[in-house]
Amino acid sequence: MGAPTQEVIEHLVAGIVEHPDDVSVRTKQTRGGDLFEVRVNPSDLGKVIGRQGRTATAIRKVAAAVAGTGGARIDFVDVDRRS
Repeated sequence: MGAPTQEVIEHLVAGIVEHPDDVSVRTKQTRGGDLFEVRVNPSDLGKVIGRQGRTATAIRKVAAAVAGTGGARIDFVDVDRRS
């Protein structure tokens, strides 16, 4: 389930940031299902989140639709933060 959703998330995020080469999406398996960790350049984090979180919410809704019944959780992280 993770691969198509991961590709969609990466494509959407890369389309709205100024540094698309810094975008990476990792999938983590959790008890609650797939968790997608989206890493972007620190200067692009605001663009990905958007005003009052609207852009992030829209990306999450698209990812959930692609993922199907299992849904999808997404965390947005800047590339400087280590996991």
